[in-house]
Amino acid sequence: VCSPICALRIARDKLSKECQKERRAEYKAAKERLKTRADYLKECQQAFNAWIRERDYAEPCISCGRHHTGQYHAGHYLTVGAHPESRFNPDNCHKQCAPCNNHLSGNIVEYRKGLLAKIGIERLEWLEGKHEPVKYAIDEIKEMTKQFRAEAKRLKLRNQGQT
Repeated sequence: VCSPICALRIARDKLSKECQKERRAEYKAAKERLKTRADYLKECQQAFNAWIRERDYAEPCISCGRHHTGQYHAGHYLTVGAHPESRFNPDNCHKQCAPCNNHLSGNIVEYRKGLLAKIGIERLEWLEGKHEPVKYAIDEIKEMTKQFRAEAKRLKLRNQGQT
């Protein structure tokens, strides 16, 4: 440092940065404590959807069979609202183009045809059958989120290597 005044300024700035870092950590912890089960489910659903898009990266839309440069979603065959027990089932969710998912309400008839070709009749009939309701604990949801994120990251790196 060039002078005592300069040394004080540097020390104050350093202290200020440490305080800011501490405040951010406190804020993050407080925000985490306020989360509800629904918030954790939403995060998990986002991670699951990202994983599905990476899993099906090279595949066309499950409903229309097109490859295009538009946006892709992770479209559920059985909706999450009507079948919450199937929300994280990989057989129930596949890469779907935005027009099919949003504008054609999932394009379900064509989705079923694509699903039949992809997973076969036995798994499709099992998926369409009756299932017990599932209520995940927050710790289970956090663990699933962690796993989906890790798997999506791994697949993303693999997919980037293919292009």
